[in-house]
Amino acid sequence: MKVSELVEKLGLKVYSGKTGLEKEISGGYVSDLLSDVMGFASENQIWITLQTHQNVIAIASLKDLAAVILVKGLQPAGDTLQHSEEEGIPLLGTEMAAFEIAGKLYAELNA
Repeated sequence: MKVSELVEKLGLKVYSGKTGLEKEISGGYVSDLLSDVMGFASENQIWITLQTHQNVIAIASLKDLAAVILVKGLQPAGDTLQHSEEEGIPLLGTEMAAFEIAGKLYAELNA
């Protein structure tokens, strides 16, 4: 499934990084600890987090993640938006909690 398809199916908000919306998703990773994501997330996964600062995009780029979903209606910082655009990594948002969006992502990827 492509990031753009997931955005449509789950009604996600696209904050930035629209050039990466055609990336394929291989799975998901949920963590708010940057070092955990650096150590264990895999290429083309979607990262679900409540972290909103630009280091999120730096880690997403380092790990070649498909996209980042911010939970609970959290808004990204301005420099995070800019970094997302530069790296072409979609920065997405939802009002859902991490538990709920992770379950929906899992269901969509395993349908």
